[in-house]
Amino acid sequence: MNIRKLIALSLLVVIPILVHSQPTSSSEKALFEAVNHARKSNGLPALKWDYNLAAAARKHAQEMAKRSSVEHTFPGEPSLPSRATKAGAKFISISENIARAANAKSAHSEFMNSPNHKANIIDPDIDSVGIGAVEHGAEIFVVEDFSKGKK
Repeated sequence: MNIRKLIALSLLVVIPILVHSQPTSSSEKALFEAVNHARKSNGLPALKWDYNLAAAARKHAQEMAKRSSVEHTFPGEPSLPSRATKAGAKFISISENIARAANAKSAHSEFMNSPNHKANIIDPDIDSVGIGAVEHGAEIFVVEDFSKGKK
């Protein structure tokens, strides 16, 4: 194989990974930064972005927006572990925060003012997160999927 074909083949593998290895919307980016800021404030390491968890989170956020309702699981929809596994995530444990808010900042404030949601964010045993944020009218539907990843 000549060098040009090798480079072209390498780019086909690397570019999709780079594109999906970070948040894709400004709301997702703001939430990712807010989660890691909260962790740092609590003496915890930053979470890495998991694009498979993000795919599962985005799909569920879209479903919540479509139904204009906030639920962890809708009738007929797979459970969180099943949704994440189907999206390609590999994990030992998994948890989820969901919200409907005016914007990313207010969604994060809601999470931090809720003991259960805050516990997910500052859980010392997790190492990864994927976030889906879908705008619907004047609102945003947010799903944060946290996991301890398999090695």
